[in-house]
Amino acid sequence: MATQGFEARLERLVEGTFSRVFRSPVQPREFGTKLQRAMDAHRTVSVTGRTLVPNSFRCALAPSDLEQFHDVLASLRRELCDVAREHAREEGYSFVGPVEVDIVADPDLRTGQLEVSARLVEGEGGLPPGGLLLPTGDRVPLGEYVVTMGRSPESTVVLADPNVSRHHAEVRPAVDGFVVVDLGSTNGTRVNGVQVGEHHLRDGDEVRVGNTVIRFEAS
Repeated sequence: MATQGFEARLERLVEGTFSRVFRSPVQPREFGTKLQRAMDAHRTVSVTGRTLVPNSFRCALAPSDLEQFHDVLASLRRELCDVAREHAREEGYSFVGPVEVDIVADPDLRTGQLEVSARLVEGEGGLPPGGLLLPTGDRVPLGEYVVTMGRSPESTVVLADPNVSRHHAEVRPAVDGFVVVDLGSTNGTRVNGVQVGEHHLRDGDEVRVGNTVIRFEAS
């Protein structure tokens, strides 16, 4: 389950920042559980038969509880976005836009209360969401623009890999998603081990440029 990986990552946080500042009665794992429940409760079926779920989440806490999470909010938001993506993969859900999580204070809530609301928010230009997960753990969101990859400092994704060409490959928006296109690189571009000139990306595809592997996430 997605929550298991989420809780494992939270345990590592607890050993660091949380062990010093975390005193709120709201347990970190509650965020992941309630977020998943919100996705399940608000799922709907599109005209094409896809099961659509919310991609925009608002987690509200009492002001005193939010203060306890202050030093780890950025990490918590990132982890919750991953929980949503993992849960969507496991259940076969689809998003209509990029996953976003906001964590805010609500003075009407009592200490220990956590409320999670969710809604569907369409992505830029109506494109399905997508992102590139880099080896560093950074995520490059995709949209109505071309993302270039290479050693050139002008590239969107600059790769310090001697086996990567200056202008190696790019990811372009397509009618129903995104395609990766090799730009005549010296060592070629591979998707899931197969050399390609142009390839329509699917969730989980691994794009190898030189010795660098970049994963495509359709969320």
